[in-house]
Amino acid sequence: MLLTARLRLVAPHEDQAAAIADFYARNREHFAPWDPPTDTDFLSAEFHRRALHNAALAFAGGTAFRYWMTPIGDPARVIGSIHFSNVVRGAFQSCTLGYALDQEHEGQALMTEALRCAIGEMFSPHVNLHRIQAAFRPENWRSAEVLKRLGFTDEGLAPDYLFIDGTWRVHRITSLRNAAFVLPAGWTAR
Repeated sequence: MLLTARLRLVAPHEDQAAAIADFYARNREHFAPWDPPTDTDFLSAEFHRRALHNAALAFAGGTAFRYWMTPIGDPARVIGSIHFSNVVRGAFQSCTLGYALDQEHEGQALMTEALRCAIGEMFSPHVNLHRIQAAFRPENWRSAEVLKRLGFTDEGLAPDYLFIDGTWRVHRITSLRNAAFVLPAGWTAR
C-alpha cells in the first residue's frame, strides 16, 4: 500500500471486488467517452474478483501494477484506479499508464496527488522503470492538465489509437522519463 496526504493506494486483492464494481457502476456514464468496450458482466463483483486475481498475479510478477484509490477516512470506498500496464524490461524498461477518478472527486487534485506517489514508486529502485507512457483523447482536458502538472512530455498524435465509445479514436501520446534510472546489474555502457 502507498499513502498520500489524503489517499490510500491499495494493490489488488480479491476482497475489493464489490467496491470496485460499485465504483464502475457509479461512474458508468461518466467513463463511457474515455473507456474501451467492456464485457457484459463488467459491473458484477464476480467479474472483478477474477480480474483482481489476475491483477494480483501480474503485480507479484512485475508485469503490471494496479492501485485502487480510497480516501484515508473511508478505506472501503474505491474512488479511483491507477494502472501501470504493459511493463517491458530489457532495453525498454517502460510501461503504459491508465487511470480513472470518480466523477464526485474531480477538481480536487486527487489524481495528481495519487499519480505523483505511484510514479515515485515506479521510478524507485524497487521497480526502476525508465519511461512511463500515457495516452489521452485530445478533448480530455482534465487528463491533459494532470499529465502536464506531472511533467509528461508531448510526443504527438496517434491516429486510430484505441477503440473508444464506438469508433477508433485519435490519442495524444505523452511520456515521462526517470532521470534517476539505475542501470540494472550487469549492464554496461559501450
